[in-house]
Amino acid sequence: MSLKKLRGHIDRIDKKIVDLLNERAKLVSSVARIKSIKKISIFSPEREALILRKIKAINKGPLSSKDVEVIYREILSVCRALRVMVKIGYLGPEGTFTHLAAIRKFGSRSQFLSCDSIREVFEHVERAEVDYGVVPIENSIEGAVTYTLDMFLESSLKICAEVFLNVFHSLLRVSETKRLLRIYSHPQVFSQCRRWIISQYPNAQLVPTSTTAKAAQMAKKDKESACIGNHVLAAIYGLKEIRKHIEDSPSNVTRFLVISKNDSLPSAHDKTSILFSIKDKVGALHDALNSFKRNGINLTKIESRPSKKKPWEYYFFVDFEGHRENKNVSNTLKSLEKKCAFLKILGSYPREDNGYKEKFKKT
Repeated sequence: MSLKKLRGHIDRIDKKIVDLLNERAKLVSSVARIKSIKKISIFSPEREALILRKIKAINKGPLSSKDVEVIYREILSVCRALRVMVKIGYLGPEGTFTHLAAIRKFGSRSQFLSCDSIREVFEHVERAEVDYGVVPIENSIEGAVTYTLDMFLESSLKICAEVFLNVFHSLLRVSETKRLLRIYSHPQVFSQCRRWIISQYPNAQLVPTSTTAKAAQMAKKDKESACIGNHVLAAIYGLKEIRKHIEDSPSNVTRFLVISKNDSLPSAHDKTSILFSIKDKVGALHDALNSFKRNGINLTKIESRPSKKKPWEYYFFVDFEGHRENKNVSNTLKSLEKKCAFLKILGSYPREDNGYKEKFKKT
């Protein structure tokens, strides 16, 4: 087939795609009107998770499942914005990994608000100044983000979704011609690139910053410096990408949580997060965790944090498979509550299932 004929065929397919997208948009607008009448949130994590799973299941290539997901997340974002522009707070400034995670979850057709701290993200959601917040919760190399864990002790907000993001780091600077005396970045990023830094710039001063975006802002002003962060920062802050993929581990994944006033409805592929403290007696933690084993529930994470109220008293953060409305999960939570001094359900939400999860588990 000639080039002209191939292009003509592509043009006809494009017309069909545009017609179908507009047909879909009309149906979504009708759904949005019904949701408005019934006062249902325009963003349904469980419904979008189901759509993405179905789309990837019927995909026969040559597009990869990840390619199809990227396209459909933007379609979902655009259709959602036809009725309501969803507002999302994130740990900023622009260009941080949390910002990238927020865009990945909600698509570019959303309104994003940069926040100076994790606490500020929680506060904006609590005051209904944004609809949702995105905060980091753990990294496959560095472990838990303890400040986020601690905020759940104070806040009444729920977890309604999660996002996994592969983390790649680049060395960015204004010009490669100047000598490099200082490198700016977040302390965790220095840890994730330690071997590369030692091998390439052993004498450079490492200057910690609150975020990688802040590091980019400082490197922009300091010609004898560089920063380490995502390559997206180069375009945002006018820097050059000098070296790519300088992270020590290729399996560097960060997990983020989406917080809101409510959690999600069941999607048949869910996860629940809780926190609890145990009674002061021998075997109390064993008895608490045995509740999950008896009901056949798989734990995916357990993290302890000091209560800050009494020496050697701890809270436990636990993630496990299943929705709180599932019978076996409900029975487990009832049993667990009897054995705990304190129990708080942080939310049930769709499990991220797109390849990031598998990479995260292997590290």
